[in-house]
Amino acid sequence: MEKLLLGIDIGTSSCKVAIFKSDGEVVSQSSSHYPIYYPKPGWVEQNPEEWWMEVCKSIQKCLESKLLIDNEIVGIGIAGQGWSAIPVDKEGNCLHNTPIWLDTRATDIISNIASSITDEDIYNVSGNSFSPTYTTPKILWFKKHMPELFNRTYKFLQSNSFIGMKLTGKMSSDRSQNYGLHLYNPITYQYDLEMASRFGIPIDKLPEIYQCHEVIGTITEEAAAMTGLKVGIPVIAGGLDAACGALGAGVIQNYETQLQGGQAGGVSICLNEPKTHPKLIFSPHVIPNRWLLQGGTVGGGGALRWFKDEFGEHLSFDELTKRAEQIPEGSDGVVFLPYLAGERSPLWNPKVKALFYGLSFKETKSHAIRAVLEGVVFSVYHNLLIAKEAGVDIEKLDISAMGGAANSMLWIQIYSDVTGCRIKVPSSDTATTLGAALLAGVAVGVYNNFDDAVEQTVKINRQHFPDLNRREKYEESLALYLKLSTWLNKEMFI
Repeated sequence: MEKLLLGIDIGTSSCKVAIFKSDGEVVSQSSSHYPIYYPKPGWVEQNPEEWWMEVCKSIQKCLESKLLIDNEIVGIGIAGQGWSAIPVDKEGNCLHNTPIWLDTRATDIISNIASSITDEDIYNVSGNSFSPTYTTPKILWFKKHMPELFNRTYKFLQSNSFIGMKLTGKMSSDRSQNYGLHLYNPITYQYDLEMASRFGIPIDKLPEIYQCHEVIGTITEEAAAMTGLKVGIPVIAGGLDAACGALGAGVIQNYETQLQGGQAGGVSICLNEPKTHPKLIFSPHVIPNRWLLQGGTVGGGGALRWFKDEFGEHLSFDELTKRAEQIPEGSDGVVFLPYLAGERSPLWNPKVKALFYGLSFKETKSHAIRAVLEGVVFSVYHNLLIAKEAGVDIEKLDISAMGGAANSMLWIQIYSDVTGCRIKVPSSDTATTLGAALLAGVAVGVYNNFDDAVEQTVKINRQHFPDLNRREKYEESLALYLKLSTWLNKEMFI
């Protein structure tokens, strides 16, 4: 009988569930979509109960695999989108939809807090800027605008901890997700009681902190009935989707870097010592004594999906990129700024807008497609330039790509040419669920440690190497992108 591991990923548009063998081979996988709600301008929320219902469906579908008849699931890991603020009562009932990472309703909270707590004070504790998209301002928004709900709330949970509660009955938080709280010190892994007091957030409304690979409980009878899982399977705390994805891509040593190419774009640079920058995102990795310096953009694969849906004329993603291949590097001067929902790092401006620049009668749809691909790459590289200011030698990064963009030969080659770095593409496109499963595997003893887990499971499918001639051709477009970004951000700053 082989020991199997189950990974769950609570993404922005869907949940993904996969069951793995100890060598990383996928036994079965399933995904299920759920809606995003936009009730008011700046409000972007989801219903955590809908996450749970779709997780149950996906687990049930995965369990239909005949390979599970003679094998056994021995551990479950959970990854999830960051910056949720899920209010639950003492019985675990969800009291309100959660604002997700795209939500900016708490913009007014930022100016209110500035009168009593300086940005420097907040940064010195958390290593992060005080942006309305983080968890802290959302909790404070509930306190200010829905005081009755705030008082009824027993705990505020994150996406993975909500699903962990549904599976085990245990309310928890974890080291990697907690960085969205500015009263949490990501270096000591502890809540800062003084900062909690200054924010006016009662510390008892926050769950106990667990290591990401620590068991929080086991599958309850109720969860077993909902999912089809066996009672008693250990469930670990889990962590941030980007951090689990980094683990699943083999990013666990200093300067190893995960390139995220999903709905959102970004990079996660693994560090063996803390390095922070106020324009970037700093969090603990899901493995102990490692940290991630991250850049998180709004555009990513979502920008290409938007273009496909609105202007693609039923073209597939492969057909779009084939058309982009017809256009030379730099898109003949067409530049795209992918700020379709404002921008996160390094601009931190929810009001900034997307922009095509350089169009004339001679440009074609193919120019626009290539400009979208390049604009997303430039937005990610912009974050690497900021990481350089924090002391990271970006020329030495060892990059592994994951997400939908990793399936595009052209897109990853553009990343390689612009960054000047070799980029590896792991053979599995399930890096986030795999990372969650590896956490569980270390917890229950399937692997001796994280090095062992990565060695057994992460295989490289292909590699991309930078072309210096093409990189030189991108320099003019990149310089124009950065100039336009600076101007646009200044014009539309809060």
